[in-house]
Amino acid sequence: MKTYKPYTKSRRHMTTVTFRGKITAAEPHKALTSGGKRDVGRNNAGRITVRHKGGGHKRLLRDVDFSYTKRVPAVVETVEYDPNRSGFIGLLLYKDGERRYALLPKSSVVGTAVITNEDAPATPGNRMPLKNAPLGAFVYNVEIKPGQGGKLGRAAGGHIELVARDAGLVDLKMPSSEIRRVPEECWATLGEVSNEEHHLMTIGKAGRSRWLGIRPTVRGTAMNPVDHPHGGGEGRQGRGLRRAKTLWGKPSGKGQKTRKPKKYSNYLIVSRRKVGKRR
Repeated sequence: MKTYKPYTKSRRHMTTVTFRGKITAAEPHKALTSGGKRDVGRNNAGRITVRHKGGGHKRLLRDVDFSYTKRVPAVVETVEYDPNRSGFIGLLLYKDGERRYALLPKSSVVGTAVITNEDAPATPGNRMPLKNAPLGAFVYNVEIKPGQGGKLGRAAGGHIELVARDAGLVDLKMPSSEIRRVPEECWATLGEVSNEEHHLMTIGKAGRSRWLGIRPTVRGTAMNPVDHPHGGGEGRQGRGLRRAKTLWGKPSGKGQKTRKPKKYSNYLIVSRRKVGKRR
């Protein structure tokens, strides 16, 4: 991590991830980039569906391949920063000359060989079906449905542990401590996602959050009763409710269960995630 001299109050505690010795390219591969307007929490009607999003630095989108449909050996040509995700991405050069972006494991450097095959060696960066991955292995970029592309375990430093295999299903221990099942025909990449120091970063000041596209969050207890269930009271008050609620009166935070009781994938959840300080 990189620290700074405290020439301002906000600079004193601010930290950033050191890119020196990790990033090998300053500019992205132009053929795999595109512009575009970000959703910033709006739906197709332009209405806000996710609050506290908006603004931020303009970003160039990188076309990252999460499905690895190409079964040709490749090598890592560059290691690059992507403003749209927390992990590092790499430009893979395939033997047939094609280039694609992929999410890199933390051990990848320029020149690392990457193999996507059913009988690929169990080394970080290689991709294979979960039925062929060794038990106890760490994987990332895991598919939920075969052929759908990687959906699980894509954040910086994240990994999913393969704990069991039975009756065509594989038990995966998620970073949240939840244990869930996916079909063993789903593909995954061996290893842990790069940029593992990302969670140690201290934002340091409000302006840096705005650069990231994060707008301010107002506490419900600081509002009036008409604006939030936690609002009101003379002076500083507790919420006055047994359970924390959202703006719309739904349970939130503090270990409240928010999952739908009849969600279609409930039968795939072996063990719910553990919440609270003793997690």
